[in-house]
Amino acid sequence: MLAKRVIPCLDVHDGQVTRGVQFGRAEAGELRNVGDPIELALRYNEQGADEMVFFDITASAHGRRTMVDVIERVAEKCFMPLTVGGGIRAVDDMQTMLRAGADKVSINSAALATPDLIRAGAEKFGSQCIVVSIDAKRVAPGRWEVFSHGGRKPTGLEAVGWAQRAVGLGAGEIVLNSIDADGTKAGFDLVITRRISESVGVPVVALSNTQCRT
Repeated sequence: MLAKRVIPCLDVHDGQVTRGVQFGRAEAGELRNVGDPIELALRYNEQGADEMVFFDITASAHGRRTMVDVIERVAEKCFMPLTVGGGIRAVDDMQTMLRAGADKVSINSAALATPDLIRAGAEKFGSQCIVVSIDAKRVAPGRWEVFSHGGRKPTGLEAVGWAQRAVGLGAGEIVLNSIDADGTKAGFDLVITRRISESVGVPVVALSNTQCRT
């Protein structure tokens, strides 16, 4: 029987958990605040979540650092593994987040800009600590393109090929977010999830709305 993990994923903007549809933009007023990240993390922890993922969704776009203080406070009170992403651009940033209490770090735009960052992180901390997050959008029948900077910038990269390259460089996990399905309550994009899962030998976490599951 295939093992499942239930992993709540909290998108954080300006210290608040937000919800949008298809990567809505904060500057356009397309995000809705839904609560405090620490309070929500504690609630999920009490409900038995297997893991928690935090994404500072505008960190790369706005050039801000990830919310170290949030991770420190959550790590003090919660006992589930924590993954954090957003604004992590160097090995030193990874070390900062791991010291703050994260078990894994997720990189997206920085990995696309500097793929060797994946290898450097895996060599220093181990592949189990390095997650590559992929924001993919269907751009043609049977083709999903990777987007960076919170879904704002097309890269021209095909999603399956990029996932394979990331794993080859040392990523121990892939987090896949379908831009088309994001926030629509239509469920997972099973086609691209299956294609990537079958093409790599590491866990693939599929996002749907504000929750993710392997």
